[in-house]
Amino acid sequence: MKPSKMIGGDYSLELNNIFHTGQVEPVSCFQRLFGSIQTGLILKDITFEVRAGEVMAVLGSKGSGKRALLEVIARRSKGVSRGQILLDGRPLTQAMFNQCCAYVGHRADLLPSLSVQQTLHYAANLSIGSQVSDYVKDSRVRQVLADLALSQVARRSVEALTEGEYRRLVIGTQLVKDPVLLLLDEPTAGLDPLTTYLIVSMVSSHAKRRGRAVVLTMEKPRSDVFPFLERVAYLCLGDLVYAGPTRMMLDYFRAVGFPCPEMENPLMYYLCLSTVDRRSRERFVESNAQIVALVEKFKMEGAPYRKSSAMSVLLGSPPSEHQLNSHPYPYSAQDSSTTQIGMTLYQRQFASTFGCSWKALFYLAARLLALPIAFLLVWIFFRNVKDYQSTFTSRSGLLLTCILTTYLTSVFTAAYTYAPHRTRYYQENQDGTYNGPLFLISYFTFSLPLALITVTGSSTIMYQLMKFNNWMEFSLFVAVLLSCYLFAEQLVISVMAVSKNAYNTSVFCIYFLAILTMLGSGMLRSYRGISDWLIWFTYATQTRYVGAYLTSQAFYSRKQYIGLPQNAIQNCSIPAADIFVCRYLDGDSYVNERYPSAIIDAQINLIASFVFPLTAMIFNILLYVSPLPSFIKAKFRE
Repeated sequence: MKPSKMIGGDYSLELNNIFHTGQVEPVSCFQRLFGSIQTGLILKDITFEVRAGEVMAVLGSKGSGKRALLEVIARRSKGVSRGQILLDGRPLTQAMFNQCCAYVGHRADLLPSLSVQQTLHYAANLSIGSQVSDYVKDSRVRQVLADLALSQVARRSVEALTEGEYRRLVIGTQLVKDPVLLLLDEPTAGLDPLTTYLIVSMVSSHAKRRGRAVVLTMEKPRSDVFPFLERVAYLCLGDLVYAGPTRMMLDYFRAVGFPCPEMENPLMYYLCLSTVDRRSRERFVESNAQIVALVEKFKMEGAPYRKSSAMSVLLGSPPSEHQLNSHPYPYSAQDSSTTQIGMTLYQRQFASTFGCSWKALFYLAARLLALPIAFLLVWIFFRNVKDYQSTFTSRSGLLLTCILTTYLTSVFTAAYTYAPHRTRYYQENQDGTYNGPLFLISYFTFSLPLALITVTGSSTIMYQLMKFNNWMEFSLFVAVLLSCYLFAEQLVISVMAVSKNAYNTSVFCIYFLAILTMLGSGMLRSYRGISDWLIWFTYATQTRYVGAYLTSQAFYSRKQYIGLPQNAIQNCSIPAADIFVCRYLDGDSYVNERYPSAIIDAQINLIASFVFPLTAMIFNILLYVSPLPSFIKAKFRE
């Protein structure tokens, strides 16, 4: 079923007797995990209507239930709701909302390295179906740029926008699909008066020109936005004090004994009237009793104001010819193919990394240059290693440094380049745009070639220092380090499914990998010197197989390590040589001391090294489709 095609031109959004129970107080993570959440009635018998072409403002102080009301309409509320929500006379389901409506939260994290035009272009490709031509999509993007006064900054990167431009762009990412119903949560919060006026006027112009319904929340409405609001609803602790036409609001409150004083902002005056005064106990009791009386008064006398049809009759403003005759949703979101969405995500990844903004250059440098620079520093430190007895421990330290450097660089690169895409995924996934596996597969497809390039380039720096006999040994060295790079990246992706902060994620992953390296690599401590239970534990670590492979590759059956002298004076090849000083007769003796002979099989170690990143990749795909606690996902959207 395609609900968007069946919505009439003169449609309406109706809320009938909406009650909602949810969380009423902030709680800690431990309380959420163990279910110690205090719930209460947040919305109480909410009934109103808004028609196509109208802008409705939901006003109320903090904690009045404004955001909860929008989430109930958008079918995103986490509590228990009852009542009836109708769009064009039919129940508004989540699938229907995702297909032909849009919700813009108070905060949205866009990809900072994209330009304004690119942001809208990819938003259009993701939200508008494949049956709509590219020309129509591009036309829609140009129209939104013009409607939101963003044409002059179309090529500017998102990170360089002002707060007002950024807020308009966030709204534009939803306007490109031309939703029949647009919900805006505090779109003007924290903005200056001029920017507030511009945003409300632009939204109002869009609603009237396209025949769309808009519901927005505001905490401190200014008088200059009054002409753009056809309807208004006042909430106080979940109760309706008034809901109806803005022009009739003054007459209603005058009739119930609360006329607006001259030269006062009526929106703000009646908002204060609908807010509990907590400055003293006496004022609290008095204002609370007054609000209770206003709520009861509106329940008894507010029926003529709740429905938009009443406004049309009283004000003589029937729906316009444009609203009645034009197709309501010409950019309906058809079911796009998985391949198309995956390609769009891949192209967005590419554009955000290979762009011209400073942020894009940082992402590109992190992906391609960070590891080579780190390996260059390692090469400078180890370049003067001589072929004496100490070379066994020195080259073992070189291998350990290569492993740790690959891990650490991959962790930091993944944490700071993956974070913005992860957050954007959580926000777009809530709109039903795409799922977690598709997002991860597109990310892996983009990331893998870059990882191969940077590891290969970094390993080339070590080519002479590692004394490879042929290119095959070099290729296998690259392969093992690539497995380390990919495993660290997958570890970061796993942690960032629940952790929002990139720095905290990096620190945790570094500690985790450092412990695995210390216990499993066999480079810091020989296997022959640790307990049996720790040896069994190392079978579950990638560093066991990576360390064994690289050590055997570097030392096993190497003629250049036979009878190495202790130094330039003391020769270890003579029979009278000190066994303690000349500890290792050749590379084989060093390898056998560090590792049991059973794990020196190079082929097994090489295959096992790649089993870990592949397993982690599968785990991540399952993780991103698993039902994580709602409070974890919510922190990426709030």
